[in-house]
Amino acid sequence: MPEKITGGCLCGAVRYEASEAPKIVVNCHCLDCRKTSGTCHGTHVGLAKGSFTVSGEVRFYDSTADSGNIASRGFCPTCGSPVYSKNSAMGDMVAVRASSLDDPEIAKPQLAVYASRAVSWDPVDPACKAFPGMPERPA
Repeated sequence: MPEKITGGCLCGAVRYEASEAPKIVVNCHCLDCRKTSGTCHGTHVGLAKGSFTVSGEVRFYDSTADSGNIASRGFCPTCGSPVYSKNSAMGDMVAVRASSLDDPEIAKPQLAVYASRAVSWDPVDPACKAFPGMPERPA
């Protein structure tokens, strides 16, 4: 694991780094992640909010998740790249898009959520523990 995790958007206007290892890496097959990723799932790298810093302008699009929580998806307003998201139920974490990492090899998915919504030609990774929806977050 690298000493710090770095990444950013396509044009370089947004950059981030985290000083701690990922807490979790999740493939999400929900409709929102499919639409915002441009493919049939999103891969999210969960980082401690306190270890995460970002530079550059990030715009957020807020939507209500199936759970009723607010998902805030951050993107670069210049190139449109999705960079990271926040969720009102997980105020202590941010989730960077694996596609925005400088070294995407560090993002090895452990879980698949909304597996029941996976499309046939993008099946759930059998190496991941799969949940049909969003599991409860342990307290």
